[in-house]
Amino acid sequence: MSPRKSPVCAMCRSKRSQVPRRRISFGCSRSIRMLGRRMRVLIWLLLAIAVVPAMAQQVYEDLIAAVANDRADEVKRLIARGMDANSVDPNGDSLLFTTARNGYRATVDVLLAAKANVNAKNRVGDTPLMAAALNGHLEIVRKLRTQGADLEPRGWTPLIYAATGGHDDIVAYLLDQGANIDAQSPNGTTALMMAIREGRASTFDLLLRRGADVQHRNENGVSALDWAKRGNETAMVDKLRRAGAKD
Repeated sequence: MSPRKSPVCAMCRSKRSQVPRRRISFGCSRSIRMLGRRMRVLIWLLLAIAVVPAMAQQVYEDLIAAVANDRADEVKRLIARGMDANSVDPNGDSLLFTTARNGYRATVDVLLAAKANVNAKNRVGDTPLMAAALNGHLEIVRKLRTQGADLEPRGWTPLIYAATGGHDDIVAYLLDQGANIDAQSPNGTTALMMAIREGRASTFDLLLRRGADVQHRNENGVSALDWAKRGNETAMVDKLRRAGAKD
């Protein structure tokens, strides 16, 4: 008959068999908790990655809409929240270009105070000053010039645009500011030619009085007199000839 095992031995054997299990159980629980925390952090990061760009896009769209609708206070608030005063819209126009073109004086002031670039060009090379000149916004033209807007950007110029629109006050102001009266577009067109082409009689007279070159020809060999004859502008033809233009 085998000897009976003592209760002490049984207890020791029981403890030896249970302790590792407790340790394993405790270790697994801690690992699971750590894994859970890491998963929560990972999920939070993934959500942030997804949400932040969407929020930024919404704020950008709010800024573009505020500028387009001349909501100067909202534009100021969004810039204070961190939006860039030099942002461009989906068409490539700067915020300042849009406000200068549309004559939004209060919003122009907000953007200028936020140091918007007065010489930023859009996709076709136009600047805010050119936009304001073309659309007849003299006060904005003055504001932009005060902030250093370029009179002679490469290509078309604010003066040519002002003459195209027939805005004599802006033409006179730009000339007084030192704009080159005979500045040429890339194809050799001048302010005088554009005034003739668009039938801007008073602008034509102003440019003629200020000494515009009546002999200049564009890259196709076409002169101001040629433009006047093509447009049946008989009064302009007579004035050009009296000013020395030759056929």
